[in-house]
Formats: sequence, structure tokens, C-alpha cells
Amino acid sequence: MAVDFPEEIKKLRTTMDSVREVTDLDSLRARISDLEAKSGAPDLWDDPEHAQEVTSALSRANSELERVESMDSRIDDLEVLVEMGQEEGDADTLAEAEADLATLTKDVGELEVRTLLSGEYDERAAVITIRSGAGGVDAADFAEMLMRMYLRWAERHGYPTKVMDTSYAEEAGLKSATFEVNVPYAYGNLQVEAGTHRLVRISPFDNQGRRQTSFAAVEVVPLIESTDSVEIPENEIKVDVFRSSGPGGQSVNTTDSAVRMTHIPTGIVVSMQNEKSQIQNRAAALRVLQSRLLLLRKEQEAAEKKELAGDIKASWGDQMRSYVLNPYQMVKDLRTDHEVGNTAAVLDGDIDGFIEAGIRWKLSADKE
Repeated sequence: MAVDFPEEIKKLRTTMDSVREVTDLDSLRARISDLEAKSGAPDLWDDPEHAQEVTSALSRANSELERVESMDSRIDDLEVLVEMGQEEGDADTLAEAEADLATLTKDVGELEVRTLLSGEYDERAAVITIRSGAGGVDAADFAEMLMRMYLRWAERHGYPTKVMDTSYAEEAGLKSATFEVNVPYAYGNLQVEAGTHRLVRISPFDNQGRRQTSFAAVEVVPLIESTDSVEIPENEIKVDVFRSSGPGGQSVNTTDSAVRMTHIPTGIVVSMQNEKSQIQNRAAALRVLQSRLLLLRKEQEAAEKKELAGDIKASWGDQMRSYVLNPYQMVKDLRTDHEVGNTAAVLDGDIDGFIEAGIRWKLSADKE
């Protein structure tokens, strides 16, 4: 079936009109001009922390402007390519235009979703913690599968990651793991992955080959920044030191460098063991604890507002996705109804469709 290029290009331009409206390019250019003036101040680096904030903000603003402008340029180039192919009756040129259209449609869709991320912490890097739930060794194995899925997703996009803590289960898999995705908007994208994930499959650990259902929980918090005000009194923190361990309980460190930090008032526990020293692990644990408390504070504020409005709903993240590998193959998001039959691709990090659908669903739910 022939592609209706004029109609498809019209759709792309309509979407970009919405993106430009939300982005407000005039305000963005004014902000860039202001940040450039600040970054050129001779005394800027007298305060390194402030200088870093200014230069980072300028870089993000320039990248945002470039993304929008380059997408408009690509649509113009596509239109010219289509005109050339149609005028000359060149099938190869039209085939190239069709391939470009598919890529451009995907990229414009992603840019549209990116403009929807306007929450207070959406621009932040993310800290993801995965914990095995009900299901024994299958749940621990599932937790490790999910960790690999997210790390592969980050790798596909060229996003830097850092594993901060891994607690291995006795037989196979993970009891829990914590890692960073250190790129702007990682939290805005990945926050919709928070909740309970369910796996249904023939258990590789059951010698009778029975089907097993297991669960894992995913927590996503924005990475704390130096400008955040999250002070934790020393008397509210309990710190335990223990020996780092690898798979099967094997020691990978001859010193007791791992740190377990407990926030006494809330019961939140953070463990870190992947840094080389106890001091580094303690600093990393404190940073993640502050990130969790920051998000908890915002959730409590939101809950209080809902209570005042007389509308309290269950958390949108619970029981959010099923991965069925037997008797059929399907990954389905229970909130958005987005589903994919290629389970191997999803578990290998191809989750952009789920993330995009989740962001649109969350924004719609927030408005309600």
C-alpha cells in the first residue's frame, strides 16, 4: 500500500506545532541568552557550585532548542526528498523517503513525549531499586532479569549507568539491586516503571516443569542534587557495616566496606557495597536515602492535597505489568493496555513503547 506522504508529513508538522507551543521557543531562547550572559561573567567560577548549575542549565537549554529546530529541519528535508522522488518517478528515492518517514515519525513521537515531562524532578537522573518478591528463587531470578532489561535499555540509548548495590540470592538471581541512570530526564522517563512486575513462565528451577508466577518490585527515585534541602539529623540514622559479597555469598572484599543505612523514623533501608571504601559507600547510601526521602516528602504533600479534595486513590504503580512466557508469550502493561508479543525483545531492553504509553497514561491520570 502506497504511503500518503502529504498526509503523514502534515501529521508530523501538527505534532511539532504542539511541541513548539509547549516548549515556548521564544522563552527558551531568552533563557539561553540570560544563561550565556551569566556563564560569561568573569567571577563565575569563584563559586564552583553555582557555576556548575549555570553551565549545566545552559547545556540543557541549548540541547532542548537544538532538538526542536533539528526536527523541523528533518521534516523539511523529507518533504524535498519526496518531491524529488515523485517528480522523477524514482522508486529508490521514494523508498529512502519511506524509511526516513518511519524514523522521523518515531523520533517526533519521542520528542512529543519528552515535552510532556514537566514535573518538578523530571529532568533528574534516576536511582532504580529492584527487589524480588513472592515466588522464591524464580522471583530472585526475575529481579535479575529486570535489572538486565533496564541496563540494556540504557545501553541502547547510550545512557551511562552505575550499579551501586547488589544483594545476591542464595540459589540464583538477586534479592535486591540499586543502580543509577545518570542522564537528564532519566527520572521523568523511568518513573512510570515503578510498581509491581509479574512473571509467568515454566520455572527453570522446578524439576517437574511446572508453571510459576513470581513478582518483583521496582522503585524509581530522582537523584538528589546539591541544591536540594534534605537534611537528616544524625540521631535519625542507624549505620551498620558488613562485608561485601558476590554471587553465592563469595567474599569479594577483604574489608568490611559495605554499608547499610536505616532511616529510623520511616524505616527506609539503603545498602551500598560496590564502592571501594566504606566512606564512599556511606556517601552513596546517604545520597540515595536523601533521594528517597525527597520523593517521600513530595508524595506525602500530594496525598494531603488529595485528602483535602476528598479523592484518595491507590498508587498508580502497583501491579503494573505482566510478563507471560507460558502458555503464550506476551508482555502487557495493565494500566495502559500496551502489549508486545516479542517478550525476548522486551527483556532485552526494548521498552520505549511501554515508557511512552506510561507517560501519556500518567499525565492523563494526574489531570483527573
